[in-house]
Amino acid sequence: MGDRLDLPLPHSPYDLQVVLEGISHPGNLGAVSRTMLNMGYSSLRLIAPECKPDDEIARNRAKHSGWLLSEAQVHDDWDSCMEDCNLVIGTSGKREVGSKVMFRHFLLPWQLEEKLREHKGKVALVFGEEGKGLSTEQLQACDLLVTIPSWEGYPICNLSHSVAHILYELHRARVIAGTGGAGVPNVLEMERELNPEVRRVLKQSIAEFSASIEGDEIRKQQINNTLERVIMRGMPLDVEAQQLLSVLVEATTAMQHLSEDDEWRRQRRRRIE
Repeated sequence: MGDRLDLPLPHSPYDLQVVLEGISHPGNLGAVSRTMLNMGYSSLRLIAPECKPDDEIARNRAKHSGWLLSEAQVHDDWDSCMEDCNLVIGTSGKREVGSKVMFRHFLLPWQLEEKLREHKGKVALVFGEEGKGLSTEQLQACDLLVTIPSWEGYPICNLSHSVAHILYELHRARVIAGTGGAGVPNVLEMERELNPEVRRVLKQSIAEFSASIEGDEIRKQQINNTLERVIMRGMPLDVEAQQLLSVLVEATTAMQHLSEDDEWRRQRRRRIE
C-alpha cells in the first residue's frame, strides 16, 4: 500500500526544476519531495538550505520519494542554481495592490500551465523560505510570477501545500491531454449518452410507478413530473438507468399487488412471495 510501482516518470515538453530557497524545516523538505513524486516530477534543487537532504525527519516524511533527496542539487546561491535554466518562475502569496500591480502581475496556476505547454528547456519553479517567501530582489530576478488564489482571509499556504497546488495543475493538464507516457493514469469520463430505447422505457416505468401510488391524479402527475426532472437532470448512464428501471418496476409491482390492482393481475411483472 503506497509503494511506488516500477513505472517511468511522466514527461512534459519542458524540464521542470523545483527550487526551494533557504528551506529550514526538514519535515517540509520531505513533504515537498513526496508531493513532487505524487505528481510525477523528480528534479529538486536547493539554494542555501538550512536543513540537509539526508536529515532523518526529511527522509521519514519523504517515504518512497527519498531518492529525490539523494539526487537533489544543492547550490550556495541563486545565480549558480539558475545558470542553466532558460525560464525562471517565482511564487508568492503576496497580492498585487497599489503601485506594485505592474511589478507583481501574478499568473494563476492554470494560466501558468497554458504558457508552459509549448515551452522547451529547463524551467525553474522557485519557492521561498517558510515564513518569508521570496524577497523583492528574487521576485525581480524571475521571468514570470505565479500565485495560488487562496482565501484572502488566510492566503499564505504551507510550503509543501503550495508546491502540491501548482504541480497538481501542471500534472492535471497531462492527464486531461493523455500525454506524459505510461505512468500517467488513463482517466476516461463515462459518456453521458442515454440510449433512446432505455430512455423511453425509463420514462414509462416512472409513469407506471407514479400511477400506482395512492392519491388523486394531480398528486400522481406531480410525482411523475418530479421524478422525471430529478432523474433526467442527473443524466444517468445506460447502466444506471437500467438499475433505476429495475427498482421502479419492483416498487410498482409491489404496490399493485398490495392494492390488488387489475394491472398486476394481468402482467405480474415480478413474482411476489
